Order: sequence, then C-alpha cells, then structure tokens
Amino acid sequence: MTTTLNILGISGSLRRQSRNTGLLRAAQKVAPADMRFTIAEIANVPFYNADVAAQDKPPAAARIIGQIAAADALVLACPEYNYSMAPALKNVLDWASREPGNSALNGKAVAIFGAAGGMGSSRAQYHLRQSCVFLNLHPLNRPEVFANAFGDSFDADGNLTDPKIIQLITDQMQALVAWTRRLKA
Repeated sequence: MTTTLNILGISGSLRRQSRNTGLLRAAQKVAPADMRFTIAEIANVPFYNADVAAQDKPPAAARIIGQIAAADALVLACPEYNYSMAPALKNVLDWASREPGNSALNGKAVAIFGAAGGMGSSRAQYHLRQSCVFLNLHPLNRPEVFANAFGDSFDADGNLTDPKIIQLITDQMQALVAWTRRLKA
C-alpha cells in the first residue's frame, strides 16, 4: 500500500485573482491519487522580524511553519517582481528557515512554477532556486513550468485554461511524487 503524500502549495501572490494561485488550483485538480494537496493562506503572515520571532511567533507565522513542517513536499508558485521572487513568498521561507536546524524545510522536495509577464517568471524561479540551495530544499529540475500571466492561458478569475500548461503541471505533480518518494527512501 502506498502512503499518501501531504503536499503544501504556497503562492507568492496575494491577489484574489492571482494567476499563480490559479496554477496551484490547477495542480490541486490534477494531483495524483496518492497526493493530498493543500493550498496555504499566507496573506496575514507578518514580515519576518527577529525581535518578534524571539518572542511568541505571530499565529499566522506559526500556522504556516507548522503546515510546512507537516508537508512531505512543497509546490511554490513563484510570481516575478522586478526580476526576482515576490516578497510574500520569500517572507514565508524566511520564517520557516528560522526553525531550529532548519527543520521545517531541510531536505524537502519542491516543485516550482510561476506566471508572470514576458518570460513567465523564469528569472524569479531561478532566484528561488538559489535560495533553495541555502535552505537545503531539493527542487525538481523538470518539467519547468513558465506561464504568461497576461496571455489567454487564464480566465478572468485567474484559473488556468491552457491545456498545454495543465499537462506540464500534471507531469510535474507526477514527477514530484516520484522525487519525494526517492528523497524519503
């Protein structure tokens, strides 16, 4: 019997009609049967501040850290802001990385995708991969998923409609299951 993997999706965009959150919803829909896919809510996580962290963690920060720690793997939807990753995503990783021994993140498999203009968040995703080195997260190499947020790949509510990108995400979720199981073996 195969155990179900707990996967946590985190969108770096806080917008209601975010295309990046739309990518997470698409991943949730195509998740393999042995994957339980949850999308985190990060809008209320305050900016990381060591003075605050030294006291009691704010409830929103404690909640996301707990969700990350309980996840077998992560899916990070990475928007591109000024050629880099969005501050909301970086902030969540900063909070989680301060756990003793980097215990919430250390050694976890991660899939990365994103929607943005131009090259579809490719530059931001590569910056995120650099952070993954320090955090000892293990990103999938392929398939890479870059979506143009301003084309016709999404509907007005931010839901992904492009069958080619849906197939890439389907392939990526299957690869994430295999990669996670390999890292946990």
